[in-house]
Amino acid sequence: MIWNTEVECASRERMEKLQGERLKRLLHRVYSKVPFYRKKMQAAGILPEHISGIGDIAKLPFTDKDELRDTYPYGLLAVDKSEIEELHSSSGTTGTPVVGAYTINDIDMWSEAMARCMAMAGTERGDVVQNAYGYGLFTGGFGVHYGSRKIGAHIIPASSGNTKRQLMLMRDFGTKILTCTPSFALYLADVAKEEGIDLAKIGIRSGIFGAEPWTDEMRLDIQKKLGLEAYDIYGLTEIVGPGVSCECEAHDGLHVMEDFFFPEIIDPVTGVPLPYGQKGELVFTTLDKEGTPLLRYRTRDITYLSKEACSCGRTTVRMHRIMGRTDDLLIVRGVNVFPTQIEQVLLKTEGLEPHYQIIVDRGADHLDELEVRVEVSEALFSDETKDLENLKRSIEHRMKQDLGINIVLKLVEPKSIPRVEVGKAKRVIDKRNLYEGGK
Repeated sequence: MIWNTEVECASRERMEKLQGERLKRLLHRVYSKVPFYRKKMQAAGILPEHISGIGDIAKLPFTDKDELRDTYPYGLLAVDKSEIEELHSSSGTTGTPVVGAYTINDIDMWSEAMARCMAMAGTERGDVVQNAYGYGLFTGGFGVHYGSRKIGAHIIPASSGNTKRQLMLMRDFGTKILTCTPSFALYLADVAKEEGIDLAKIGIRSGIFGAEPWTDEMRLDIQKKLGLEAYDIYGLTEIVGPGVSCECEAHDGLHVMEDFFFPEIIDPVTGVPLPYGQKGELVFTTLDKEGTPLLRYRTRDITYLSKEACSCGRTTVRMHRIMGRTDDLLIVRGVNVFPTQIEQVLLKTEGLEPHYQIIVDRGADHLDELEVRVEVSEALFSDETKDLENLKRSIEHRMKQDLGINIVLKLVEPKSIPRVEVGKAKRVIDKRNLYEGGK
């Protein structure tokens, strides 16, 4: 099923013409409406009329996440506040969240993008879609909701968590499409086995999984345990949320909704654009977004693009699944966590040494686990056990407040964490093997 043949099967010439027209409109709008972009373009010596088409996009300046935080909350707004229908944001785990503002046209655009993604994954009108992504400021739940409604599916807005209730809803309502994080999908399968529920009898046809990295090995495990076909979906709050790209039945890369979100690959060090097929940093320009449009946003995700037509019949550019990142961001249960956030809490705590390790792994329930090991001082280590336990609980509570997720803290004896004499200390050990190799 192809949702929008006119766009998804367009020739490269026609697509680039459409992208160029939208880019030129976008530049005139942000130059006149957003002082932040007007200053950036003036500093680069660029006026909107200097851009004649999509081929000139490399002349424009980049936008990065720090700039989004610096302009919080409304510094990137390109419309009057009265035109905003909805706001979403990141978790704000670094102190200042990233905000996305949506006009009614933005909601319509998001609905269209998500409908295309869900159609790629086999969603049809009347299908029961169990949406187990979180609703609220997080974009996941609403993105799926809007796409399902656009298709005409039967939506169960289950939101995240409540595993046994999720299984009850699947059984009672005959879920055909499951949307959630891949780790939660595996957890659902394990609990179903414990509860004696035969998922094969429910007949879930497709699963649309995202919000965290996952491997092909994990895909096979999910498909085997849930008896469905698993599809990868990509998105980010800064651009729109889920719906930026998605796999089709060929599972040969994720089709980008490139009439809405123009993708580039750049050298992460020099910023120079790279050709199709070459691995680098993924950059997006929001060609059709009104509320908070972005020019050449650096995602920090590493991948490559392909423009060859897909066996499914779509001609849109495809991106390989994410291979890694240019920064030290960890994605744990869908939450962005920087090691520096953890370090800040530890270093503010009296009695702890500046020697720690962060260990990320997948537990037996397939959910991410974040463990932090930190050395205590000689004096503190000799204290009573109850004092150490109180300190441990206090730090875990602060981490929960600051990060938005639970961590397991281990207070270890002095000099027990390996030291590095040459090069950087290995602060983070990620045992999940999330990223594949690539070109």
